[in-house]
Amino acid sequence: MTQTSTTHPQLFDRTALDLHRARAKRDALFLHDMARDEVEDRLTLVNRSFTRPAIVSGFGEIWENFSPNATIVPDSEVLDLEPGAHDLVIHAMGLHWANDPVGQLIQCRRALSEDGLLLVIMLGGRTLHELRSALAEAETRVMGGLSPRIVPMGEVRDLGGLLQRAGFSLPVADVVPLTVEYRDIVHLIHDLRHMGETNALAQRLKRPCPRQFFVEAEAQYRCHFATENNRLPATFELVCLTGWSPSDKQQQPLRPGSAKMRLAEALKVPETKLPD
Repeated sequence: MTQTSTTHPQLFDRTALDLHRARAKRDALFLHDMARDEVEDRLTLVNRSFTRPAIVSGFGEIWENFSPNATIVPDSEVLDLEPGAHDLVIHAMGLHWANDPVGQLIQCRRALSEDGLLLVIMLGGRTLHELRSALAEAETRVMGGLSPRIVPMGEVRDLGGLLQRAGFSLPVADVVPLTVEYRDIVHLIHDLRHMGETNALAQRLKRPCPRQFFVEAEAQYRCHFATENNRLPATFELVCLTGWSPSDKQQQPLRPGSAKMRLAEALKVPETKLPD
């Protein structure tokens, strides 16, 4: 494959991300286990049997027993998926690390056969908002400025719009919130390191921070967010996106004004006119 140069700056350092993931510990990947459970639950609600699934994941071992027919590929910038070969594509816990998320979704759509399902699960906008706030306040106080420390993550409305931009039909986006409590900020950071989810931003600060920075971050975290039992809560927001590859067999919305019956008539209630 011939590599082409990109004209836009890369938000994430994929080499750093790969190194972080290589150091991850299986017993710390509870978010990925939760994501898999969520995917399995949602698929039971779909009145469809999928025989040619593909799974895009940075931790493919978690999905090895998902389906005997599943194709598992890494969430690299160019997905190793054959066009039109799959009736289901699951993009698991990696889209928040994509330099080109719309491009990733378009590649998934091209890998789907007609009327195939895409199911994305990823971290959303409120993830680690407590840590983000504490670190920003501490860095301003101790170091006199700000540097990128936590991945900017999309809000659910914006992420749902990405499905439409990528050409999917019947897009749906919703949120599964989760709060985990930690004894201190060091415990939280160690957990993130063991998940492979530490800072891989291309413009991250690459020199060590003074000890006072972490002392101040701990103080800010406790001041604004500590629970009654003096634990530190950390929010993880799982966003689930679903969309279908276009097909003439799918239900289509009625054109405005094409209804054959008034709403009041259908509900068998008197029609009320609004004042002018």
